[in-house]
Amino acid sequence: MTREQRSDSSWRAKATWVGALLPVTRWHQSVVAVATRRRKSAAWCVAFSGGADSLALLLSLWANFPERRERLVALHFNHRLRGRAADADAKFCQKICRALGVRIRVGVWRAAPKKTSEAEARAARHAFFSREMQKLKARQLWLAHQQDDIAETMLMRLARGSGTGGLAAPRPVQAMPDRRLHLRPLLTVSKREILTVLRRTGVVWREDATNAGDDFFRNRVRRVVLPAWVKASGRDALAGAALARERLEEDDVALELWLDRLAALKQGELDLERLAGAPRAVWRRALHRWLLAVGPDTDLSRQGFAQLLLGLETGRNTRFSLGAAAFAVIRDGRLTLKKR
Repeated sequence: MTREQRSDSSWRAKATWVGALLPVTRWHQSVVAVATRRRKSAAWCVAFSGGADSLALLLSLWANFPERRERLVALHFNHRLRGRAADADAKFCQKICRALGVRIRVGVWRAAPKKTSEAEARAARHAFFSREMQKLKARQLWLAHQQDDIAETMLMRLARGSGTGGLAAPRPVQAMPDRRLHLRPLLTVSKREILTVLRRTGVVWREDATNAGDDFFRNRVRRVVLPAWVKASGRDALAGAALARERLEEDDVALELWLDRLAALKQGELDLERLAGAPRAVWRRALHRWLLAVGPDTDLSRQGFAQLLLGLETGRNTRFSLGAAAFAVIRDGRLTLKKR
């Protein structure tokens, strides 16, 4: 057996062990339900950075679904923000995939700015995922968000005043506008548990040095706020945040279903009479949907949204500016868009 063959064999043995320590019974069960009913011929794409979380996910998928191994495709995106370290990440991911017999597709951010934001990097990464999945005719993207990510995201979104929809992120099963399905099975597993599993099995992973800095809001929350919050709580705050996220998602789904049944939005018009008697949360969602339906010509601040929402509830005939291109017009119990 050659050195390369021994290395491949070692990685497969480690993957089997990781799969035993992170079996599907430890995953979020809504993800398991989706995974077991989907077509076996469709590709499963896995976002794979080479970090601890995504490596644990790939190894666990490989071990727990042997019948899917030929259909697994790892997607690695090189942001080109860390020079040689980023290139080394890509080579590491290719090495792991070669050892497991998993296909991998690597994307490179050719137009990466010298100074970028979290949002820009994420948008570029997901654009790559979308392109590759379209080529593969794949619909499922497996993502390695874990329990700590729930608390981090919740704290970040609380800072900007998110409602139940935003606070219910990241969702274990998330339907995307382009028909992709995002699956996050490890939301029931903490970061500490994942690292324990990898160390116990002798698995090495890549560390992103930028995670240790304070340039990004998430890094500051992860390194400073979250540890202090957990310590101050005196309990398992991460599990508590995960439970809160579940309940927020339940409430969000219920409110969306309520709005669906009212059928107040048709052909760009919002029928205010159908919303009569509904709680303010339903009115708020109806207005959000209307703004999305009428398209990109709208420009409404948070304060403007609040004023328009109040106008809907009072029902008086009036109009509100939506920027340079259009007005929102309330007349005879209906909300419509009028171009300038």
